[in-house]
Amino acid sequence: MTTAGKDIDTDGIARAGASHALSASASAAPVPLSPPQKAALIVRLLLSQDVSPGLDRLTPAQQATLTRAMASLGPINRATLRAVVQEFTGKLDDMAMTAPRDLTGALGLLEPYISPIARDGLRAEAEAGDSADPWSRIAVLPPDRLRPVLLRESAEVCAILLSKLGVAKAAAILADLPGDRAHLIAHAVSLTAGVTPQTVAEIGAYLWGQMQAIPQPAFPTSAVDRVGAILNAVRTSLRDGLLDGLAGRDAPFAQDVRRAIFTFHHIPRRIVPTDVPRILRRVDQDQVIVALAAGQQAAPLTVEFLLENMSRRLAEQLRDEAEAYGPVREDEGEAAMAGIVAAIRALEEEGALRLIPQEG
Repeated sequence: MTTAGKDIDTDGIARAGASHALSASASAAPVPLSPPQKAALIVRLLLSQDVSPGLDRLTPAQQATLTRAMASLGPINRATLRAVVQEFTGKLDDMAMTAPRDLTGALGLLEPYISPIARDGLRAEAEAGDSADPWSRIAVLPPDRLRPVLLRESAEVCAILLSKLGVAKAAAILADLPGDRAHLIAHAVSLTAGVTPQTVAEIGAYLWGQMQAIPQPAFPTSAVDRVGAILNAVRTSLRDGLLDGLAGRDAPFAQDVRRAIFTFHHIPRRIVPTDVPRILRRVDQDQVIVALAAGQQAAPLTVEFLLENMSRRLAEQLRDEAEAYGPVREDEGEAAMAGIVAAIRALEEEGALRLIPQEG
């Protein structure tokens, strides 16, 4: 380009201007950002590297706040990005561990290790004190409260529910559903990518309202199971007398109780053979010997079932010691056999084994 008799290097001017702009950007001071904007900037950086920031674990309100903060960012210079990243990584370096921020989170962490009475009381306290997010209250409900929802609601609603639960709980509940129903819900999960946070929030409020409308029983188990558990712990002669008396008052109820009772005699029909070694490891060996000695007369089929499903060396040792034990007092033998039954019940409650359903 020429003006007033002089040649002007326009390309050089353009390069100089671009260089000056880059230099100014690089040397610019960090722009002050609010905490939500800093969080949004870190999320944006993670997304640029194809790293999932785990936003599905935030409440709908938190997700909305983060989205609005990201929308307000605009252009970010290098100094601002560097400062925010340094602050973020510095906090990570100083963090030794994370702990739950509320009662719901603490309960989810400690639930496997505390008593049912304490668990139920804390769960009620958490539900009463957290009114902001229904999903946090739904997530701590036991599987038996959630399973009916998965059987009656639409597959799409059930898919949202499963997606809001922890992976372990969701997998356990899904595995307990009928096959066709489980397949339908699992497929519906694949269709939830386009669901909006508002819709998820509305579904959570709807489900929580439905669950609150269903009155909860005073006892966690049925009357049949409670009576059956009590009769499991009494002597055989007393149990038979109580069942006869119960049959005279309410024959159908007595029949249901008989099916709920599990004794030493039921072991061959209700126990999976591969569970026998796990059961006997829970019982003192001296008690096992007494139970086998008593069972040789009272329940020979159970004795043979137990011996056939352990190692040959151990079976021969226990058989010899049981035969050498001599006569066993009735109360001593029943107490030893009840000890094996108690070990089975404990493993069942822990989820370590399942009894084969009793027919009839």
